[in-house]
Amino acid sequence: MAEFIKIYPDKPSEAAIAKVVKVLQNGGLVIYPTDTVYGLGCDITNSRALEKIAKIKGVKLEKANFSFICHDLSNLSDYVRQIDTSTFKILKRALPGPYTFILPGNNNLPREFKKKTTVGIRVPDNNIILEIVRQLGNPVVSTSIRDEDDVIEYTTDPELIFEKWQHLVDMVIDGGYGDNVGSTIIDLSEHEPVIVREGKGDIDIL
Repeated sequence: MAEFIKIYPDKPSEAAIAKVVKVLQNGGLVIYPTDTVYGLGCDITNSRALEKIAKIKGVKLEKANFSFICHDLSNLSDYVRQIDTSTFKILKRALPGPYTFILPGNNNLPREFKKKTTVGIRVPDNNIILEIVRQLGNPVVSTSIRDEDDVIEYTTDPELIFEKWQHLVDMVIDGGYGDNVGSTIIDLSEHEPVIVREGKGDIDIL
């Protein structure tokens, strides 16, 4: 059964963050808050954990559209081809924030994502997940936890999330109520920005 851990977003406890990082390093799956909906993620370097998430989502890993949560834009060059100045300016304006940016991937993508030409990058405006990624030292592969109930779409209460997911994951973080609107997805992999999904992030940043 998963561990349920309370972390305060204003000032996340170092010890609590270290506990989460240890679970991730050991190949565990963690549910955590972001600046939009709650996310399900694992260490990007752990193949077994990646397979587990793909299985839960009912998708083939190589075809999965997971996003990478980075601590800041300095992680970009690890997985993204060199981008032009105008693209970088959009990222600087928008992040950290409720956006997922689709960018051209480079040759350093983990083995499981080698066939992908693009990658979704997130830098959420949430201290809990940013601290986790910072301490982990590499991105977290992430997907939002949707609800089977089409009316609700996203569960916002961490206790209800725990109730539903406790036997599927290793840890659920209670970081307060989540949002019920996903991130705005913007494709910056071609010459012109394309809005794939309008969510919480304001498209005026373009």
